[in-house]
Amino acid sequence: MKAVASFSAFVGRTFALWVILFAVLGFVFPDIFKQITPYIVTLLGIIMFGMGLTISLDDFKEVAKRPFEVGIGVISQFLIMPLLAVLLTAIIPMSPEVAAGVILVGCCPGGTSSNVMTYLSKGDVALSVACTSVTTLLAPVVTPFLVWTFASQYLPVDAMAMFMSIVKVVLVPLALGFLLQKLLPGLVKAAVPALPLVSVAGIVLIVAAVVGASKGAIASSGLLIFAVVVLHNGLGYLLGFFAAKAAGLSLAKRKAIAIEVGMQNSGLGAALANAYFSPVAAVPSAIFSVWHNISGALLANYFASRTEDENVEPVVITR
Repeated sequence: MKAVASFSAFVGRTFALWVILFAVLGFVFPDIFKQITPYIVTLLGIIMFGMGLTISLDDFKEVAKRPFEVGIGVISQFLIMPLLAVLLTAIIPMSPEVAAGVILVGCCPGGTSSNVMTYLSKGDVALSVACTSVTTLLAPVVTPFLVWTFASQYLPVDAMAMFMSIVKVVLVPLALGFLLQKLLPGLVKAAVPALPLVSVAGIVLIVAAVVGASKGAIASSGLLIFAVVVLHNGLGYLLGFFAAKAAGLSLAKRKAIAIEVGMQNSGLGAALANAYFSPVAAVPSAIFSVWHNISGALLANYFASRTEDENVEPVVITR
């Protein structure tokens, strides 16, 4: 078991490299990896089940303890990234499918990898985890509404069907994982060290499937989509940081919110885009998944060198 835990930890630390590797494999061997496409939703459900195994009531106690700070993170997440997506699709020429995909990933909740990056940045991890948890729970309502509001000009949006899908692939697996954690705590505690391996495997397979199914679109407009994703992600970090600064939050909290805003649950974006739009619309989410893990690590390294005189209680990262 120790060997599995060690390998799982190694895979978790080198997440970005595995995502890049499988994105390349998906492009080189599209016929193999596009066969995974029908299982994208199942893979996402497994990832969310793993999140449910690690989520705790303490994550939500943070919301009650400091609602203002969590509120700034949640509002910034669901305002900055969708509006940036709308702006980018308005000023940069792209196909309707790609535009809808950019908006969709911008309307997704924060990604759990933001918690790890916040830890590495010496930011407020408890705040990051609370924001991720709240935006994930709000996603079934907020994400379909935002996508319907901003992406309907490009492609038809079935907000109700999208709501039901997010409930099935996000809330239900989360609830089942949380329930199992309470019913069989010993078993779950033993399994937790292997969860990074499960999460990384799920994400890289989703990325490889999307890349394989959209090789033609990536070959013809991949650089454009990459540029849009880099701008979207980078501006998200920047505006998230300054939103937290404008709210008067400390540096550790500004780090957490900047990373939380810039890093999206791109696995959910890919699953929804593939289910309701097209494989091409899932490409921005796939590229986002690759890029935000690279940029997040770089930003965390930069942030770690920036400190201020403040008393921030040490926290233990739970996932």
